[in-house]
Amino acid sequence: MKHRVTVVTVVALFAVVTGLVTPKFANAQESTVPQGVAAEKQATTHPLSIATSGILLFNGTGTSSDVQALEYVITNNMHVDYDTVNSAGLDGMSVAQLAAYKLLIIPGGDSITIGNNLAASTLANIKTAVRTNGLHYLGVCAGAFLASYAGTSGYNDINLLDGIWFNMYPETAEPAAELLSRPQGQSSIDVYWEDGPSMATQGGSWGTIVAKYPNYGQPAAIIQGFAGKGWTLLQGVHPEAPASWRACCTFTTSLADDLAYSATLITAALNGTVLPHY
Repeated sequence: MKHRVTVVTVVALFAVVTGLVTPKFANAQESTVPQGVAAEKQATTHPLSIATSGILLFNGTGTSSDVQALEYVITNNMHVDYDTVNSAGLDGMSVAQLAAYKLLIIPGGDSITIGNNLAASTLANIKTAVRTNGLHYLGVCAGAFLASYAGTSGYNDINLLDGIWFNMYPETAEPAAELLSRPQGQSSIDVYWEDGPSMATQGGSWGTIVAKYPNYGQPAAIIQGFAGKGWTLLQGVHPEAPASWRACCTFTTSLADDLAYSATLITAALNGTVLPHY
């Protein structure tokens, strides 16, 4: 997708100057892994610049401190720039402005609150930018729920997969350390889970399974595939979880290995890379 570099520069500059997005920089290192679990987050003011990686990270109403967890991985593991956008900023972006980015990330939080604080036209614009214009999409937990079909519930959704939805993974204890199985000789890895979906599709079939939960018939925990023209990765777990979240449970996988796996997932979503799958 290198042919989009010039378009990203022009449109992202317009978005930054008009206050729609906030640039972040890979050289702005954090000294510690971010702390906390459930604070709503809005964009703050930073010097004007243009993210060169093409990542747009949503941090609006309904998101949790998963925003900071993902920022840490993008900055410290991937070493790339990115932009953030809040609810009002996302509402102000056209399909063309969204599609100028390579990847939109919707992080964890409350998917109902996220959707109900965005205009229905905004969610429709995201769907068009992905399915028609080829914007890549990474949905983490709430972001995966938001991508699915809410049916007659009255909640706003993207319906990115045209009628497919996901159920909650039926874990009894929360939060939890989930030991995920991975295909093609990859070792199992345990990662943080809290109120996340099972990525076993309901209402239709879509994508390939990147990782499976350990119980209940091993339903999908991470899936990948094309939604129209846009490469899409949906995950019900949080390998990006900082050390403070992991105090809840006993993990056999190190924090460093989990963060590295998160970077692998984000990079695959960004580049449209097909990960090993079942």
